[in-house]
Amino acid sequence: MQIEAMLGSTPRQFPGRIALDDGVRVITYARLSEMVLTEAQFLLACGGLRFGLLADNGCGWVIADLALHHLNRLNVPLPAYFTAAQQWHAIEDASLDTLVTDRPDEVMAQWQGFRRVGFSPASGLAVLHRTVAPDSRKRVPPGITKITYTSGSTAEPKGVCLSSGTLDCVSRSLMSATATLPIQRHLCLMPLATLLENLAGVHAPLRAGASCIVPRSSESGMSYGALDPQRILRTLNQVQPESVVLVPELLKLLARASQAGHVTTKSLKFVAVGGAVVSRSLLDECAGLGLPVFEGYGLSECASVVCLNTPDASRIGSVGRPLPHVRVRLDGDGQIIVSGAVMSGYLGGAPLSWPPEVATGDLGEIDADGFVFVRGRLKNIFITSLGRNVSPEWVERELAHEPAIRHAFAFGEAQPVVSALLTPAQQGLDAAVIENAVNRANARLPDYAQVRRWACMPEMPSLSNGLLTANGRLRRERVLERFGPLLQSGA
Repeated sequence: MQIEAMLGSTPRQFPGRIALDDGVRVITYARLSEMVLTEAQFLLACGGLRFGLLADNGCGWVIADLALHHLNRLNVPLPAYFTAAQQWHAIEDASLDTLVTDRPDEVMAQWQGFRRVGFSPASGLAVLHRTVAPDSRKRVPPGITKITYTSGSTAEPKGVCLSSGTLDCVSRSLMSATATLPIQRHLCLMPLATLLENLAGVHAPLRAGASCIVPRSSESGMSYGALDPQRILRTLNQVQPESVVLVPELLKLLARASQAGHVTTKSLKFVAVGGAVVSRSLLDECAGLGLPVFEGYGLSECASVVCLNTPDASRIGSVGRPLPHVRVRLDGDGQIIVSGAVMSGYLGGAPLSWPPEVATGDLGEIDADGFVFVRGRLKNIFITSLGRNVSPEWVERELAHEPAIRHAFAFGEAQPVVSALLTPAQQGLDAAVIENAVNRANARLPDYAQVRRWACMPEMPSLSNGLLTANGRLRRERVLERFGPLLQSGA
């Protein structure tokens, strides 16, 4: 694949324009083209076939990602917000033989069977080889260059197989969505291992000739475990970006800070928000503040963005119209079905039928003008306001594993934290005992799924009060209906 196909004509037309800036290195487009080729040659000489990319945001991450894309080598970004167990699951599941990382000593101390090959002269990242080959390799469909692992709705996320052609279709669609502005300076706040930021924050802006600002998460204040609002606002004020991708919780922070005069937003032309449902009241508040907020919708199985409001076509409350690379319809249940440039399937799973379609699990509506509205989810999985998919049964299982807890109900749809309603194993149990039990359960969960707020149910669930099914499971809708307000107050 030619470099120009990824970076557009900017390296040739404007070789001195800044492509990447992470606060340590500033790289022009001409230099980026050279560095990507150097990185590709180095990785090719290392001999790996299936690569994992485990590094913080920065120029190095982008260079390695572009080099693997250029080589058509399999690239599996490993999110730092995954637990070590989830990361290892992805390494084993995808049978990775090589890791590109900024933390080689930590990796080799944590997982046996890796040796250092060297450090890349371009990205500056270390390359590690596995000393013992995997027992078996799951078949990867032809043409697949990226496997993105879902954010962990269960303890073992699934690998979504995406081709380079699909990824390029999405980045071209995203580039065209803001072509009338145009965007010259994009700030990457979200982790680059997140497919949304990878495509919307790097591939699309670079195609358009924009400058991508990619600070480390410790500098930007952005991490899923512990956001640092002051650092985030400081980064926004310092960078003065024209575009940024946010999840609803960060949009709320931006709106409150803008209203209080703590952040300057005059430079912003396009604030894309997605990853979870955005409340209409927040969107109205942003509109009143003059913030150029454009809600979108997507999922990993559809190579991230499916629909997006744009400056030329926007309807508040909707997630926008489908982008050119996809088609959207509703099935008989009102479920959103997506076709076009979508995944080839899950790693190790059956291929999609032809023509390929993805059943999203989301309920929706499409108005007469083609704008899509997302109304809810078919299953119990909830999405926090930080954009993380969480299965309540997973959290509840860890809580109920504790001897002090009999029943657990987890909830977090469009909330910044996961909350839980609990019943103690015996009446009169001290709150400190339950708190310790919650803390132990949290230690087995990644940061984004940990319970930050809890309360005890006023009565014990039973068949007679309608809170339990015949086989002893909580009736979710009734628990939420009767005790939902307690989730707001907590313990």
